[in-house]
Amino acid sequence: MKKILPYVLILIVLFIAAGLYLDLKKVPMKTVEAMQSTDMQSKKESMMKTELKDYGSAPDFFNIQNWINSEKLSTSELKGKVVLVDFWTYSCINCIRTIPYVNKWYDTYKDKGLVVVGVHTPEFGFEKEYANVVAAVKRFNIHYPVAQDNQYATWNAYNNQYWPAEYLIDQKGKIVYVHFGEGEYDKTEQAIRQLLGLDLELTDDQMMSAGTGLKKIGSPEMYFGTNRLEFLSDQQKASISQKYFNFPETLQLNNFALEGTWRFTAESVVSEQSNAKIRLKFNSGKLHMVARSEDSQSIRISVDGKAYPDVVVNDSELYTLFDSEDYTDHVIEILIPQKGFEAFTFTFG
Repeated sequence: MKKILPYVLILIVLFIAAGLYLDLKKVPMKTVEAMQSTDMQSKKESMMKTELKDYGSAPDFFNIQNWINSEKLSTSELKGKVVLVDFWTYSCINCIRTIPYVNKWYDTYKDKGLVVVGVHTPEFGFEKEYANVVAAVKRFNIHYPVAQDNQYATWNAYNNQYWPAEYLIDQKGKIVYVHFGEGEYDKTEQAIRQLLGLDLELTDDQMMSAGTGLKKIGSPEMYFGTNRLEFLSDQQKASISQKYFNFPETLQLNNFALEGTWRFTAESVVSEQSNAKIRLKFNSGKLHMVARSEDSQSIRISVDGKAYPDVVVNDSELYTLFDSEDYTDHVIEILIPQKGFEAFTFTFG
């Protein structure tokens, strides 16, 4: 009897195991797959969600000089809507690169509960002029409301410090998402969709590429005015009176130099004779300049000793001087045929 008992116990264990196996086989495979699919979808949506925070109640639009594309708006009247406040200025290259995304969000979600307000806070004096802002709004195909914040009243109410800057306001009037500068456009759009109660997953058609060139830029924005002058060659000294300059024998990377008679102001440098020149050594594939000219003129461009197409400068705006995919060191020389040319900044892309 003692010899038989172990075999009986083994048989009992085998019968129990077989029963458990048959019970598991009864679970439909479709149900198991659905459970796995639901779990994966839940994890995917969780990963796609943008973290929203309570940054407090959104300030109103204070001391706005003019409204473009809209009657006067207030944040209190916009409760119940999702509101994107975009601080920008029309000659800022970072803002210009962001505008297509803001335009797309407006076009896509304006009928789903999104209101976009572009707060135009000027960096330079010429950007305070109403006609210039209206022209820029048309040039960039902006159809959403634009508030002209010449006195920085709304800028200061938001404690803002950046162009561009995005503040997303929920239906209760609370700021719940903030982003400064370029990039993370998909994250911003996910936050918009989240607040609107839409599916979080963006299709390929909804996605827009932000490009990769920005990561390759090796030169910072450079200002010509004495208020923020940093990158003038150390062999030259700025003067608010007319002064004749000669190019130095050598030029360091991320420095510019002048030749001819020039006069510095707080915001710019102005050519005071014909055939004045600017030389810059930079590291980027694209170079832009914010400039204007008393009389329309074609400035002549050479990069690394090679002639490039002339650029016609007239109104105060951003002009592209060099556009390539070669993100290495370059030297550009700009010849300005007529006096009365005014340069404000170099920016890179």
